[in-house]
Amino acid sequence: MNKKQDPAEGSKFEILFVGRSNVGKSSLIRELTGKKVRVGKRPGVTLKPSHLRFSDMLITDLPGFGFMSGIKERKQDIVKDKIVRYIEDNTDRINVAVLVIDGSVFMDVADRWDARGEIPIDVELFHFLNELDIDTIIAVNKIDKIKSEDLNVTLNCIAQRIGLIPPWQQWPQTIAPISVKKNDTTSVKELIRKRLHDAKRDDLFRYI
Repeated sequence: MNKKQDPAEGSKFEILFVGRSNVGKSSLIRELTGKKVRVGKRPGVTLKPSHLRFSDMLITDLPGFGFMSGIKERKQDIVKDKIVRYIEDNTDRINVAVLVIDGSVFMDVADRWDARGEIPIDVELFHFLNELDIDTIIAVNKIDKIKSEDLNVTLNCIAQRIGLIPPWQQWPQTIAPISVKKNDTTSVKELIRKRLHDAKRDDLFRYI
């Protein structure tokens, strides 16, 4: 019986998608690539990374982290450990990470963590990726749920909480407001393509 081939074998450009449960990671990947990634029936079920392979480009969807309804705390810790271990083990291979956050509730969630004297896990992960020198895009999803007159203020607050000095517009290579539900993912698509272009991999544009 043939051993199942590792989808990462021979890959030369890896794009990592990471974020809390239910922020729209898998939907964003589907919107960008036209392909579905394998997902669990409910948040927190999937413990292993899911991969899509296009030529020598690897798209990796890491399990969702954070609070997961119906999932025991110990299992949530296992998920976090697996995410950290995957990133550490593959730092040299990962070209860009896309940290997907839910812009409509990010500040409320972050405030709850702060009230407990803890660093919000999204913020912690962003700094972790930076410490490993992994080029990171923050895809602020679900902006369709934010009133248009409140959008800039919300994005400024998110930038500040993450550690980027507002206004958010001065981070055009890092912050990408999107709405997967409204098929509005142009900003993150352009940032990924810029990374491909800088790596002299315009040949991969056809997949994203």
